[in-house]
Amino acid sequence: MFEIGESDFLLDGRPFRILSGALHYFRVHPDSWTDRIEKARLMGLNTIETYVPWNAHSPRPGTFDTSGMLDLERFLREVAAAGLYAIVRPGPYICAEWDNGGLPAWLFREPGLGVRRYEPQFMAAVGRYLSDVLQIVEPLQIDRGGPVLLVQVENEYGAFGDDPTYLKAVADIIHSAGITVPLVTVDQPVDAMLAAGGLDGVLRTGSFGSRAAERLETLRRHQPTGPLMCMEFWDGWFDHWGGPHHTTSVAEAAAELDALLAAGASVNIYMLHGGTNFGLTNGANDKGVYRPTITSYDYDAPLDEAGHPTAKYHAFREVLSRYTSVPDDVPASGPASPETSAALRSPLRLLADPWGPWSEHTGMPTLDELDARLALFRTEVSSDEPVLFSVGEVRDRAYVFLDGAPVGVLDREQHDRALMLPRGGRLEILVEDQGRVNYGPRIGEPKGLIGPVRLGPVDRPDADAVEPDSWSVCAIDLDDVPGLWNPAAGAPVSTAAGVGPTAWRGSFDVAEPVDHFLSTVAWGKGFAWVNGFNLGRYWRRGPQQTLYVPGPLLHPGSNDLVVLELDVMADPVAHFVAGPSLGPLEL
Repeated sequence: MFEIGESDFLLDGRPFRILSGALHYFRVHPDSWTDRIEKARLMGLNTIETYVPWNAHSPRPGTFDTSGMLDLERFLREVAAAGLYAIVRPGPYICAEWDNGGLPAWLFREPGLGVRRYEPQFMAAVGRYLSDVLQIVEPLQIDRGGPVLLVQVENEYGAFGDDPTYLKAVADIIHSAGITVPLVTVDQPVDAMLAAGGLDGVLRTGSFGSRAAERLETLRRHQPTGPLMCMEFWDGWFDHWGGPHHTTSVAEAAAELDALLAAGASVNIYMLHGGTNFGLTNGANDKGVYRPTITSYDYDAPLDEAGHPTAKYHAFREVLSRYTSVPDDVPASGPASPETSAALRSPLRLLADPWGPWSEHTGMPTLDELDARLALFRTEVSSDEPVLFSVGEVRDRAYVFLDGAPVGVLDREQHDRALMLPRGGRLEILVEDQGRVNYGPRIGEPKGLIGPVRLGPVDRPDADAVEPDSWSVCAIDLDDVPGLWNPAAGAPVSTAAGVGPTAWRGSFDVAEPVDHFLSTVAWGKGFAWVNGFNLGRYWRRGPQQTLYVPGPLLHPGSNDLVVLELDVMADPVAHFVAGPSLGPLEL
């Protein structure tokens, strides 16, 4: 039995300290889970923690996908097989630098629905989601012979709202699903946040990475009895496109961990292993400036993006050895990855032959209304004079073409709102969703060119601007891009390379299926797929200059590579390099 005592967690009646590491199953190839879990054990940890991303499991209403990287049951059973325990944090909101903080985009299309509060439509959806998740977790609780010790209610709610009725309703849903292990909340150790985000009868925990004594003292004021726990001990940080690669001092991080453990607290190291924001799963921040998160979620964690031990791993292992028994075995450092190159060929230009059916609209629809993350919009502009093209807000990036020639880019981060067209003609705009905000009030906002979208004379745009009332739209399903060269897709065999978004394909040989790193330093901005799997986004502005290719994606012999370049492909050659390049460090 696992329970909360007056000052400790109790396992079968004896004090038990949770020594946990965060490992998100949905950011790691499932065939690598066993490796990462075993390395957690060898570091001295006794528990694995994971979030559960609602939007990944339920990309459409009424669905709940548990295949492949979303097989939560398999993940928890692998944790148990390693002799470790588990903490499950199902949200419904998770933050996690994950697209929309884990909340499905379709939620926000329901009129009147209010998220993260006691609102009937939202609560009904939360009930269905948690029922799906917890029917997996319920038989895997420790009192049923499984590994799950704790389940979390919401996530850092005190930084968002103050609705105890909502928090209690979420806790009641969890209990009604058969969860009998202790429940917890987590908040930053600020009095107002702990007060708003806590719930009577539920253990409060904190999230911080330094000044342990001070933070634990604040936590104790709001949690007079019971164990003290740092549910997120921040040992690194995440990166944004165009920013530095964040790292933390190994010695300082180890000293902070030591101080936390010396105070008698339990801990969940966030992150043990960050993994990767594969596909379109990265989140973003917007505190006045929109900043999308990069594809790598390396986090400067003890295990790097490829799961190899770092100096921080060994330093943390030494600290943990002062408080618990640590196995004698030490995992070896990872080998260099194979270096090879492959030509990219058979370019397919989006502007020459759009990759999907067209739909007609009297006004410009949002990407949400199209159920798309990337779409091409087309209209005709009648004018012999220069024309000012303007929008209310760009979410998030728009590539503008006139008669097939590039005119410019509107970028949300730069607060771009307008650009000048030299004349009339065929106006085409490729709009890209670069990742939904995962923290703060802008979660869930619609994507696309947010109105009004106007065309007007340069010298009097406000007086004479008009909103085009005829748009042809091609919504691009990025899952279909690797199959564009299939004759059944209706795409040409090849076209001449030119300006504008272009898909390329190639192949590379592999002797054995080990991790690879795809260099993107000579490319512009886009996406890459290996054997049909979306590795994520790349962008020349960095800091990240490689994409991680998990070994289990590969097979001996020839492997397929597809690249969708949205900007300019300076070098149509794919180079695989010996290791990751995550960019210049923070100064």
